[in-house]
Amino acid sequence: MQAIKKRKGVNKMSNWTLKEKSVGDLTVKIEGKEWADAVKKAFNKIAKNVSINGFRKGQAPKALIEKRVSDNERFITAVDDNANVWMRTALEAEKLVPISQPQLDIKAVDANGVELVFTFAVMPEVKLGDYKGLEYNLDEVAVSDEEVDAELNRMREQYAEVQTKDGAAAEGDTVNIDYEGFKDDVAFDGGKGTNYDLVLGSHSFIPGFEEKLVGVKAGEEKDLNLTFPENYHAKDLKGAAVVFKVKVNEVKTKVLPEVNDDFAKDVNAAGVETVADLKNMIRTRIEDGKKSQAENKADTALMDKLVENAEIDLPEVLVEEEVNNQIQQLAQQISQYGMNFNQYLSMMGKKIEDVRAEYTDNATKTAKLRLILEEIAKVEALEPTEEDLENEYNNIAAQYNMPVDQVKAYISVDMLKRDVRNEKAYAFVKENAAGGKKPAKKTAKKTTKKAATKKTTAKKTDKSEATEEKPVKKTTRKKKSEVEETAK
Repeated sequence: MQAIKKRKGVNKMSNWTLKEKSVGDLTVKIEGKEWADAVKKAFNKIAKNVSINGFRKGQAPKALIEKRVSDNERFITAVDDNANVWMRTALEAEKLVPISQPQLDIKAVDANGVELVFTFAVMPEVKLGDYKGLEYNLDEVAVSDEEVDAELNRMREQYAEVQTKDGAAAEGDTVNIDYEGFKDDVAFDGGKGTNYDLVLGSHSFIPGFEEKLVGVKAGEEKDLNLTFPENYHAKDLKGAAVVFKVKVNEVKTKVLPEVNDDFAKDVNAAGVETVADLKNMIRTRIEDGKKSQAENKADTALMDKLVENAEIDLPEVLVEEEVNNQIQQLAQQISQYGMNFNQYLSMMGKKIEDVRAEYTDNATKTAKLRLILEEIAKVEALEPTEEDLENEYNNIAAQYNMPVDQVKAYISVDMLKRDVRNEKAYAFVKENAAGGKKPAKKTAKKTTKKAATKKTTAKKTDKSEATEEKPVKKTTRKKKSEVEETAK
């Protein structure tokens, strides 16, 4: 596609060439008076900073300054000062919106004009496959009496009283211990603790540690000969034979409460007064959890089918953007445990490149799905109402315990519209799926991201603003010698 625009006697020509994965070259030629004016302004700018003996800076005769300023320097300065303006004009002419930072290459330049090539990615074309009548297979849900009893026993564990035990420690008991680990008779870092409460059978320590403490009594001291796992995160301890010297200070055991109406009341759940009420509550809770799992499974399969049916040549920049988003979410989750991301990487024995590789497949699918839903919303004319947007703002505010006005400051209306529009698109697909209409989830967490968190530091911008937000990089132009050679 070629667009030619004439303005004030200036010849402007741009040409867009699409290559693979929605990456293309925008060629812009600047000639005639516009190029001459740009070079003249560049010279005047350079001249102000030229120093010649016997004259104040920039005050030397023009003829002398012209000898000091090469054609190449004028051309490069003219390009640096005007590239963004020329690019924006060409983008408007070609009706393009970059989604990656444009890279600039000076293809040719001389006194008559310049040919610039801006390389960037644009939103890819989305060819929708079938999105109506897709299978939505929701697994049937059943809750057994055994599951209810198991959950009831877990609740009893939560309400159990801990008492000191005179006899030997059994699995499930808590032992209060002092311990220190030695490798080759030398104490190693991180292997010491005092007055530590360890639940036997919790698998909190390396294999064998807890098992060897079954049967100990208060006051006993014991050496535990163990071997660290080969996949242990600390390199110097992987597969290492060690000795833990352990002193047992106290043995404690749990006394579980009886299952009666008093226990049911102690649970302090709304409407629960009897054991029967408690079991009904447990059954409902388990059933709701299974229904949610079943719906998530069906949703995942449906979304996978949407991606499978569509054709998208996805630009790498969108995948990278989604990987960054997912890693950022991971970092935020880790921070809630008082750990930074670098500490997490060290503990897991990973590099950032490893994490990025692990997230790439999921990020690719997520990015494709988002584009597919946007296209469905466009085709089906699905637009959020003002009420939809206000409800979503209120939902986010409630989720993060933030004032609504603060949420609105973090999340732009355009961004929220895009999220809600995608939710509507998925609801449409789900409602038109085979197997009966299913209510759409309030928040489509698999398809959209909420930007409002307490740690959010800046507003996000819509892709429509990309032209202004992504100035061209100047680092990829030709080397000075190459430009000079072209100019000859």
